[in-house]
Amino acid sequence: MPALPKKPVFVPDQRDPKSSSQTPCGDGDLSGVHPGQHRGLVSAGSALPSWKVAFETASISLKFSQGKVPCRRACRTSRCLHKTPGGRGRAAERGHRTMGNWLVNHWFSAAVLAAWLGINIFLFTYYFLFFDRDERYFYTRAILGSALAWARASAKCLNFNSMLILLPVCRNLLSFLRGTCSCCRRTLRKQLDHNLTFHKLVAYALALLTAVHTIAHLFNLERYNQSQQATDGGLPAVLSKMHLQGSQWLNPIHSNQTTVEYVAFTTIPGLTGVIITLALILMVTSSTEFIRRNYFELFWYTHHLFLVYFAGLVIHGIAGLVRGQTEQSMAEVHPYHCAEYLTKRDQNCTHSCCKDPEFGSIPAESWKWVLAPIILYVFERILRVWRAQQKVVVKKVVMHPARVLELQMEKKGFCMEVGQYIFVNCPAISPLEWHPFTLTSAPEEDFFSIHIRAAGDWTERLIDTFQSQTPRIEVDGPFGTASEDVFQYEVAMLVGAGIGVTPFASILKSIWYKFQQADQTLKTKKIYFYWICRDTGAFAWFNDLLASLEQKMAESRKANFLTYRLFLTGWNNSIANNVALHFDTATDTVTGLRHKTFFGRPRWNTEFAVVAAAHPRSVVGVFLCGPEALAKTLKKSCHQHSSLDPRKVKFYFNKENF
Repeated sequence: MPALPKKPVFVPDQRDPKSSSQTPCGDGDLSGVHPGQHRGLVSAGSALPSWKVAFETASISLKFSQGKVPCRRACRTSRCLHKTPGGRGRAAERGHRTMGNWLVNHWFSAAVLAAWLGINIFLFTYYFLFFDRDERYFYTRAILGSALAWARASAKCLNFNSMLILLPVCRNLLSFLRGTCSCCRRTLRKQLDHNLTFHKLVAYALALLTAVHTIAHLFNLERYNQSQQATDGGLPAVLSKMHLQGSQWLNPIHSNQTTVEYVAFTTIPGLTGVIITLALILMVTSSTEFIRRNYFELFWYTHHLFLVYFAGLVIHGIAGLVRGQTEQSMAEVHPYHCAEYLTKRDQNCTHSCCKDPEFGSIPAESWKWVLAPIILYVFERILRVWRAQQKVVVKKVVMHPARVLELQMEKKGFCMEVGQYIFVNCPAISPLEWHPFTLTSAPEEDFFSIHIRAAGDWTERLIDTFQSQTPRIEVDGPFGTASEDVFQYEVAMLVGAGIGVTPFASILKSIWYKFQQADQTLKTKKIYFYWICRDTGAFAWFNDLLASLEQKMAESRKANFLTYRLFLTGWNNSIANNVALHFDTATDTVTGLRHKTFFGRPRWNTEFAVVAAAHPRSVVGVFLCGPEALAKTLKKSCHQHSSLDPRKVKFYFNKENF
């Protein structure tokens, strides 16, 4: 990889010119325009003295970020579109290559998704046709019509997805599978990192199927009511008047005074259905990104309504309001032969079809679907409670800039791997709230540590509490993540945004220890580390670690093993002036490290192109702990720069999910 430039490098934001957040470019408005597009920017090849070049570069970049530089020419330039005859062909070729690269990276996920969709479609279609055609429900369909099939088919799919919804959040199970699959193919292990995505997908399917099931049953109740009140002597009316005093009835509404609302709120299926629906609505709506980020407590408490959901689901079908003809009655009065006699018979009828058909409830089956996942989840929670009760000793408390708290702890029997995370509870703040934090310590250390940034009510209170006392802390974990696989790649690109650097701190520390111990089993040959921060104070969190790594790699004659780039996305005039005046120094003025700090955001296409050129035949693991917008950008770059040729470079994207 080419050596980093010694003068300060200002990397502007790469914004989408079509983004709705940008305003039309006019005088003094620089939204969507790079400083390098402006005619006033001094180029690197200028004949001016080097100090002046640096100063003018810093000044113009600062003015650009503040919107003080006119951009008429830049706007005119950005509107120019150069069309070439072969443009469409190249665009189609790029599209095919992108699709091929997507399949290379995500074929197994696509296969799992297709299997899940296929099973849902099969269950819905099979049971829809079954209840729409089966002779046992001939009389039931006479009253309810096709709404019966819609209700029962959606119910089967609800049972199937309720069986799946708990499995992706059994974190100990996933960690066990990740450990047992250490020798499995990378594709299989990557699938475990999509557990929360699959959990959300199943939850949305449950919400959709619940809506279908509820609407179908509302039609059913209305048709039951209409049939009971009918006086036309038709088949639905005759069936609704049968066996009102016994247990072989077909219509659950036995009198003209009974309303649909009464049945919905007084019967077991109706009441549990209402409760289940309300619990599901609260869980889904409180799980949105906005609420989870800003009101985590609301998300945490409402999500425990899953206990109500499963309890209601198990007993929902016990009463059996929807019924079909019994087997014994079918043998005596088959509906295909005897249905026409029900509306025409008289009191003196002696025909074999004159006997009233008898009906029985459909057995409740939901418990059969969800019993095994519930038992598994109960064992999961028991294990987590047991581990949480083990004593945790806080060895050291460090307060870093930008209100970041570092806790160094000890716990008997605690064993971790790089990139893993734990759940932390502070009973003094809330005995029920558990929050995930990535471990920043290395497996080789005799303690484990986390860095906590003030980003909500709970973290604010925790930091304030530790500034005045040392409260009791409970820890559950550790649990596995995608970052565990970093040493399985020959080349790794680590991307952290702000406090998202924490899993990579663990990795970098482990690398330091591997160099210290002269570990010869290390498969990784090259690591690229990118850290994007808004303020300079954040760089102080791991400055000492990066400085030690620089020294250790130089001593081990592996100075090229780690290439790191630090990007500062927020700066002021004093920082720009200071950088411009001291750019010739051996160390960076912002961090004190040998590598210079870049100002702005990375140009990811350039970064990926450089890595692909330096490692044309390698498998590159791209690891991110950061926002979703950055994840989309990196995922797109992985697709664009991966080769379909198995002998050439491939980029595999991995993201931390909690």
